[in-house]
Amino acid sequence: MTADGVLLASSNPHKLEEVTAILSPLGIAVTGLDPQNLPPEPVEDADTFEGNARLKAIGYAKATGQRCMADDSGLEVDALGGKPGIHSARYAGIGETRDERDAANNNKLMRCMADVPDGQRAARFVCCMCLADPDGTIIAEARGVFEGTIARTPRGEHGFGYDPLLLLPEGISSAELPPEEKNIRSHRAEATRSLATLLAH
Repeated sequence: MTADGVLLASSNPHKLEEVTAILSPLGIAVTGLDPQNLPPEPVEDADTFEGNARLKAIGYAKATGQRCMADDSGLEVDALGGKPGIHSARYAGIGETRDERDAANNNKLMRCMADVPDGQRAARFVCCMCLADPDGTIIAEARGVFEGTIARTPRGEHGFGYDPLLLLPEGISSAELPPEEKNIRSHRAEATRSLATLLAH
């Protein structure tokens, strides 16, 4: 990763904000995909976060001719056998907009966890990142996790996705963390910093 920057293979503005906040102090410019001019979306048919991150990084790097960083991330809930996992973004299978999908996903998760006792609600966010060159060469890969438990009701106004339902050890949700603190502690922050460290050597 060089000072001339990297393309983040996502049109999700929240992801772009988080990654930019971590990499820009290191002198690395980050741009996201143009929602009005998206290249063909790679088929994410791997059965792991790592596999899907590789597919996206290589696919978008080849399509755009730019060095490309991609992530695949989601929520693993122990009581649900690791679900929603790689299907986190479309867990409920409904919703036209990102906000509608997030609300539907959170509602489904609360229903699925309604009868799970407090001591059995362990969960974590997982983020796997991959950086690839336009010729398909994988430059670096990294993984980050953010441990917690599933709350019984959504809490907090920050973040996105399942953030309101991941309760951290100190008793607040991921969505109650100020963005600047989340950018230090989160699964995406850990993976992004690890990737930057790998590339600095």
